[in-house]
Amino acid sequence: MDKKSMTAPKERPLPGAPERKDSRSESLRSSGEPDNGRAPTPGPFPNETLERPKRRTFTADYKLKILQEADTATAPGAIGELLRREGLYSSHLASWRRDRDAGAMAGLGKRRGPSPRQSVDKKRILELERENERLRKKLTKAELLVDVQKKLHELMASPVAPNATDDSTP
Repeated sequence: MDKKSMTAPKERPLPGAPERKDSRSESLRSSGEPDNGRAPTPGPFPNETLERPKRRTFTADYKLKILQEADTATAPGAIGELLRREGLYSSHLASWRRDRDAGAMAGLGKRRGPSPRQSVDKKRILELERENERLRKKLTKAELLVDVQKKLHELMASPVAPNATDDSTP
């Protein structure tokens, strides 16, 4: 016999028999969960990490260039075209204009975050000043301790005054 005749025939509905429709899939039937007509909720993906969007930064020169272009735009829709071309929002122009008018021209390009690092010389000077102050305090404590020891030695070394009733003098 050949392989074709050994395989099981596919189930076909009989002619004239009503079509059978299952409302649930096999996986739902076996899991026992009812089908409420809701879409299945996707499960958590523990290995999936989403990248945080990077915040755009604009230099002071770029901001001034865009403000100049926006100020010289006179045709209807020219500012909107500029904003679309550069990928900006009207709020960018408003805040940049406010900063410019307030005299914060130097602040337009100001970087956020911690202040830049100090030079090596300044850092070394500060370190030495701190060490100097620490050693001064330590010296003050040592001098006080030496003074106490001197006084204690003087008290211990001084002869005790003889009693008047003691007649043991030669």
